[in-house]
Amino acid sequence: MDEAIDLNDTRLFTEQRHHEVFAWLRANDPVHWNEPSHGIPGHWAVCRYGDVTAAYADTATFSSVGGSVHGGSYRQGGDSAAGRMLSASDPPYHRLLRRQLRELFGADMTARVAARAARLAGAAFDRALADGGCDFAVDIAPELPAATIMELLGVSRSAAHDLAAVTRRIIGFRDPEFGGGDGERVGLAVAQAEVFEFFAELIADRRACPGEDLVSVLLAARVNGRPLREEDVYYNCLNVAVGGNETTPYTATAGILALAENPGERAALDADPDLVEPAAGEILRWSSANAYTRRIATEDVVLAQRKISRGDSVTLWNVSANRDDAQFPDASRFRVGRTPNRHLSYGSGIHRCIGAVMAQAELTMLLRLMTERRLSVEVAGEPVRLRSNFIQGITSLPVVVNPGRSA
Repeated sequence: MDEAIDLNDTRLFTEQRHHEVFAWLRANDPVHWNEPSHGIPGHWAVCRYGDVTAAYADTATFSSVGGSVHGGSYRQGGDSAAGRMLSASDPPYHRLLRRQLRELFGADMTARVAARAARLAGAAFDRALADGGCDFAVDIAPELPAATIMELLGVSRSAAHDLAAVTRRIIGFRDPEFGGGDGERVGLAVAQAEVFEFFAELIADRRACPGEDLVSVLLAARVNGRPLREEDVYYNCLNVAVGGNETTPYTATAGILALAENPGERAALDADPDLVEPAAGEILRWSSANAYTRRIATEDVVLAQRKISRGDSVTLWNVSANRDDAQFPDASRFRVGRTPNRHLSYGSGIHRCIGAVMAQAELTMLLRLMTERRLSVEVAGEPVRLRSNFIQGITSLPVVVNPGRSA
């Protein structure tokens, strides 16, 4: 390419130029060394589907203990959640902790979340119909994670939305809308303090009156016969809250935009209800809300003929792997009937998102709700994108909503 590639530059993502960059990297430099920039250390960027899945699978060589976000914390001395949060731990601790949480994220909770999400999203669509439109990213999409948090934590809708507002500031700390700019260090620290205060109250309440929610499960968990330290309970609550609050609404909003930009695919979805589930999978692949995840090399290793040294930071770019034509024929085309569709939007291997089935159920429900009610959702303004290279999100998407879309 004519210009130097810098994947730390969020403009690549807000301006949607990253797909062209990743296509070039997959063809010419699939394990790319990204120089330090924007206050972020240098790192290897793994771009091809096969190499990304290989790195996900090799947990001994590519460790998760350094945390998921590259250069995303201002803490000195590394990530304080290293080895303690589910997403920032390796086997055997990761396996033992995940086992404690597996039942909570099972079929019963998934059904409860989907039912709650259907009620909340249905009411949001009713309000949009009454008004003739809304901002989908603000008024409808956030009801999906609200349903998840309400059921997982046993809190009210208002509390769930309050928590989502804080986690959005944590993920979007570089974005001016959420306080980014000169004060982003302070803004991130304040948001982190607020979310820990939220969980401090909840932990105290669940200690006194345990239930069947996430906090109660973590307080009762035993790993190697020992209870989790209180800060570990905090970290894993934060892990679930950020994962649930950020990726699903951004994915849903990107899906609405993709359907609007591909009217033939929307027509196919309207005509065939059986396409709802594969369409949800295609929206996940297409949006790739969690653009990358980070690993640390535990030893010298060669990947795609590039030598990665012990201690190097390695970023696995799901967003690039999900557009790899070697895995997805005609990958640059949005196709609601795409199958098979082994996308990496939830990660892969032992670190596949523990809430993946729940999120898939929410997206499927949303599409089914729209198709069954024959809702016309038309984009009425330019999307505004989150300033981030970690989470790909649309923070504003004005839409017109009308009933009775014709077949």
